[in-house]
Amino acid sequence: MIVVTGAAGLIGSAVVRELNRRGRYDLILVDHLGSSDKWMNLRSLRFAHYLEKETLLQQLQMGGSSLFGVTHIIHLGACSSTTEKDASYLIQNNYQYSVRLAEFATQKGIRMVYASSAATYGEGNEGFDDDIALLNSLRPLNPYGYSKHIFDLWLRDRKFDPGFVGIKYFNVFGPNEYHKGDMMSVVLKAFRQIQAEGKIKLFKSYRTDIRDGEQQRDFLYVEDAAKMTVFLALESQITGVYNAGSGSANTWLSLADAIFAAMGKAPQIEFVDMPEWLRPKYQYYTCAPMKRLQSAGFSTPTTPLAEAVKDYVSGYLMKEEARA
Repeated sequence: MIVVTGAAGLIGSAVVRELNRRGRYDLILVDHLGSSDKWMNLRSLRFAHYLEKETLLQQLQMGGSSLFGVTHIIHLGACSSTTEKDASYLIQNNYQYSVRLAEFATQKGIRMVYASSAATYGEGNEGFDDDIALLNSLRPLNPYGYSKHIFDLWLRDRKFDPGFVGIKYFNVFGPNEYHKGDMMSVVLKAFRQIQAEGKIKLFKSYRTDIRDGEQQRDFLYVEDAAKMTVFLALESQITGVYNAGSGSANTWLSLADAIFAAMGKAPQIEFVDMPEWLRPKYQYYTCAPMKRLQSAGFSTPTTPLAEAVKDYVSGYLMKEEARA
């Protein structure tokens, strides 16, 4: 039996879909559906049981006897908003909840893979090396990144025993992100802008050495993120923290061109001012070194950016945002 938290989210639903492809239906899905449309992301998935996140916590507090037979936890549930300012909420929701799950996993000898984040790297001045020996040098730029970072540190101090793996996801995009509001990917935001206005709005650069639109990101298709996650959960016994990215950096202009091409339109881009509060926290470059994950045995190539964008746009967004 496998527990998947955050199962109705972007990465979570893709992970469940990947597990279903492998014939795994012995799944307990956990999320907080509330009044959003996230429940629609579950409709095509097969699983044994669903729990709200508070119900899972209550069951853990009672000893977790109802979770008998669980062998793996894939913990993806969290508030992932990089603009959330309530640090106390993030510590409670992202850190303390994760600690409680990890304590249960330790007691029961359960392997637990969890979502860390590339946001833990901060501005990236120290690079994006996922060597756990470098964790103390990281300086996240926002409370979200910090809430993820301190859980990495908590497990580092316990040597990630008996079987913990953190995954530092970079810029993941793909179907089933429609509920994410302001945190949805630029691909979805840009698609909607093109439909409404015929153009894409991108932030200006405020660095003299980087021209507008040439800020770079490591973009990762959600299907690839899911394969990496399932590999780490079920096919490997490694522990520690590992990057999950494409291993290459692409400019916002390259991404915009791919979106317009997928929609069969000529590029129209407008550069707009970045909010002043965001400027000191903005990452101009991210790229995930993937050598450690590859050395651990993961050899599946990631989907090239233009191909991934085309699949997402033509396969889902052009079909009125059909869910996977």
